[in-house]
Amino acid sequence: MRAVQDQLIRRGGDRRGRRRRGFAAAVLAVTLALTAGCTDGGGGKPSGGQDGGDQPPAPKAAATIVEPKADAKEVPASTAITFTASEAEQTTVELKDSAGAAVEGGLTADGKSWLPAGALKYGETYTTTVTATGDDDRPATASSTFTTMAKPGQQVRISSFLGDDQVVGVGMPLIVKFSRAIPEDYRDDVQGRMTVTTSPVQEGVWHWVSPTEVRYRPKEFWRAGSTVSYRIQAGGLPLGDGWYGRADLSVGIKVGPAVVMTVDNRTKRMTVTRDGSVIKTIPVSLGKKSTPSSSGTMVVIEKLRKTVFDTFEELGPEEGYRTKIDYAQRLTWGGEFIHAAPWSEGQQGQVNVSHGCVNVSMANGAWLFTNTRVGDPITVKGTERKLQNGNGWTDWNMSWEQYVKGSALPYEPPAEADPEQTGEPTVTPTN
Repeated sequence: MRAVQDQLIRRGGDRRGRRRRGFAAAVLAVTLALTAGCTDGGGGKPSGGQDGGDQPPAPKAAATIVEPKADAKEVPASTAITFTASEAEQTTVELKDSAGAAVEGGLTADGKSWLPAGALKYGETYTTTVTATGDDDRPATASSTFTTMAKPGQQVRISSFLGDDQVVGVGMPLIVKFSRAIPEDYRDDVQGRMTVTTSPVQEGVWHWVSPTEVRYRPKEFWRAGSTVSYRIQAGGLPLGDGWYGRADLSVGIKVGPAVVMTVDNRTKRMTVTRDGSVIKTIPVSLGKKSTPSSSGTMVVIEKLRKTVFDTFEELGPEEGYRTKIDYAQRLTWGGEFIHAAPWSEGQQGQVNVSHGCVNVSMANGAWLFTNTRVGDPITVKGTERKLQNGNGWTDWNMSWEQYVKGSALPYEPPAEADPEQTGEPTVTPTN
């Protein structure tokens, strides 16, 4: 069912009986201490002298290259170097192209594979050398050569909703989209090549919203002032049915102040906090009983200084309306916004008269528009209708346990970190 090229990246070309988890996201230093393990055949030949005569003793350590196989052809450009090393205290990997130029890369977190820093060249021959050194300080090496496939004709484009250096709210999910549906059996491979690095440390997970979209959110709202970078190393990666990733993708963003809005239908008030302190309380009018606002946690999706609400197509000539709107902030795909509504200022704080939006005065609409940004969260409480997941960026409307279920890889919580840590950046596991 899969093209032969798709299978070359997997051991023996067979996924049955196991689930290859891709390669862990955290790319470590090229040199890593490894514990003793069993050697494995089928790769490059270990080196070392034989006991006896005047020859020096063989090294205690041994290294074997598992993938790509020696002299393999049509190897995907996304390939990693997988190896085994026994009796090794230190292991290094070197990869060179046909001109002898070294390829940058690093060991994966489990220390069993080496991943190039980017997709390899198409139609190029590479030589890899794995060197394992034991406590006798005698290196054992294994070398092999392989050739990558020609550039594929069918490529999947990978894009990010956010751009470099963008500043977002504390509820902003990382959103990655694919130009073609990723088959379920390939999503773990893709997710294994997706890394998120945060400073300070924050636990998080990827969640597949659909076959063409995957998102990432931390367990709690992003910490104000955080820096976040994410990378999808899928250039040349087999994505099913003869399709391959077009290129790698890297994005770096920053999180702004923790501006959080909470609306209580009982009091008809919005409370706005910044970094935990209340900075404003605003009277609101929510959706009337026939068109109630949604209760749940939403995120500001877009901000429109001026726009026009036109509902004639949706509601018909009798119920529909066309109205100019100021200071609109979208919350759902279904058309719920925070916006200025000068016509309902007399009802704000007292009674609900809107068609589902959060109505505020012109002055408060302008203030909110100035003090919020895309990604700021808003929670509405106590209305007659519950927010439907998927109607907007509803990542925070799900419990952490529900969100984790959307991962294509088993979730493994990171080692417990100091909650006061604010310095060193940390790579989040690709769960």
